[in-house]
Amino acid sequence: MEYSIRELSRLSGVSTRTLRWYDEIGLLKPGRVAESGYRYYGPAQVDRLQDILYYRALGVELARIKECLDMPSFDRLAALREHLAALQAQKTRLETLIRSVEETIGCEERKETMEDEKKFAAFKEKLVADNEAAHGKEARAKYGDGAVDAANASVMGLSREQYDAWNELDAELRRRLEAAVTAGLSPDSEEGKALYELHRRWLAVTVKDLTPAKHRGIAQLYVLDERFTAYYDRAVPGCAQFLRDAVDCWAK
Repeated sequence: MEYSIRELSRLSGVSTRTLRWYDEIGLLKPGRVAESGYRYYGPAQVDRLQDILYYRALGVELARIKECLDMPSFDRLAALREHLAALQAQKTRLETLIRSVEETIGCEERKETMEDEKKFAAFKEKLVADNEAAHGKEARAKYGDGAVDAANASVMGLSREQYDAWNELDAELRRRLEAAVTAGLSPDSEEGKALYELHRRWLAVTVKDLTPAKHRGIAQLYVLDERFTAYYDRAVPGCAQFLRDAVDCWAK
């Protein structure tokens, strides 16, 4: 079946303006353009738009979506299975947060005091689930199920105080890392050594057998995986590279 741009807009809920933009950037070209200039979309374009919307629902940027869909090795069935796994993980995270809010409301209505551990259990579960969805596949392939499961268990076993301290370590690491890069410091400087040590302490909370070799391997991912790079470089570009180099220099 073939659709005009207006028909496809009504079918998909995507505005005609957006469809024209997708055409302009090469993300979704019409199957054909009539002599009148009207765009028409066939089954292949409908499937591609569906794929685009799945990726958008997961927060993937348009440029990355185009890159994925245009890859010669793109496997639609495999991509759909990955979408399903990610959406199921989101569902689990939302259900966990809903249960936590319901329990909190119940305690407030009954004038009861909710245990501190319960207050933060949902957030720790969300952290573990987010990390599993984003990096679980690669981490399990590289380090094995046992290591990843142990790291997840370590996070869930943290007390409120330990969890807060762990998050503060991460925040301090990013603050000082951004300051070091902005100041033009070198990874082999004393501040580079201090940042390596901060990162080692932060990792050691979840990676119990953190050897120098494993530490360097994890830091290497920060420049190889764009998701890690984006996390560290979100305010100051170059932070991921600096951290990788500092770990490589001082982890001996």
